[in-house]
Amino acid sequence: MKRKKFLFSFVLLLTMVMILTACGGDGKTTSGAKKQISIVTGGTGGTYYPLGGAMADIISDNTDASATAQASGASAENMQTLSNGDADIAFTQTDIASYASEGKMMFDGKPIKNIKAIGTLYPETIQIVTLKEKGIKSVEDLKGKTVSVGAPGSGTYANAEQILEIHGMKMDDIKAQNLSFDESTEGIQDGTIDAAFITAGTPTGAVESLSATKEVSIIPIADDKIQALIDKYPYYIQDSVPAGTYKLQAEVKTVAVQAMLAVTEDLDEELVYDITKTIFENTDKITHAKAKLIKAENAVEGAGIPFHPGAEKYFKEKGLLK
Repeated sequence: MKRKKFLFSFVLLLTMVMILTACGGDGKTTSGAKKQISIVTGGTGGTYYPLGGAMADIISDNTDASATAQASGASAENMQTLSNGDADIAFTQTDIASYASEGKMMFDGKPIKNIKAIGTLYPETIQIVTLKEKGIKSVEDLKGKTVSVGAPGSGTYANAEQILEIHGMKMDDIKAQNLSFDESTEGIQDGTIDAAFITAGTPTGAVESLSATKEVSIIPIADDKIQALIDKYPYYIQDSVPAGTYKLQAEVKTVAVQAMLAVTEDLDEELVYDITKTIFENTDKITHAKAKLIKAENAVEGAGIPFHPGAEKYFKEKGLLK
């Protein structure tokens, strides 16, 4: 009987030692198990998706977290996904993050208070895409045309609505279609739509694919309209689509908002610090053309919502925030 008790005690002690050893004494497994975090991006034809994939790899390789990027409906949907606790990090436009925190526009009366900024990334160019053969040379020329404006409540939809407004037009003045970027360029290619508003970093994958087979045209916004838009909606900045992009012969003037990364406020401060530091100090590992614009010194401007304490700690160390 005593021998059985001894054996039971020994086995129990050995089991406890094995558990403690596996946990390293602090709850972290020596097998390398990491905290799983998700990054919601945008459609597969946009800029968020490939950037999110690259950033997920960088985070997984350099922090105690294992990150995965997921395609999504982009900015507005991503804010709601963060709010619901179904993602940890999200790509969004600065204007949409501001709307979310203030309960305006598509978040009317329902502010989202649990989101914080990691930092801004690069200009999100509003590209009004068509084919040269369509002969559409101005925003006013879109009247009566079939135009993709993104999903209702999306950032692209808000941009389209505001740009039409500055030109004295409403959604009712066009035949609005609510399509993704890929669906938009496919529609332009097969002739079912005439043009599409696409808010994304240039070059945008879906538009590049279109330009490989068709002569793409980007509809310009006139200087006075750009200024009027900025005066009424200060989160816009003047921007352009450079010559050579999509085989364009000349630069095209337009406007942009900014892309940013947002995070849930309850994500661990040290982890967010590590993620912020890792992203902004490893941009050389991102192959997308937008990587050259992602810099810590630019990341503190125009976020529109407060920074997460972990991100704030990093930017203070860099002397970028007081």
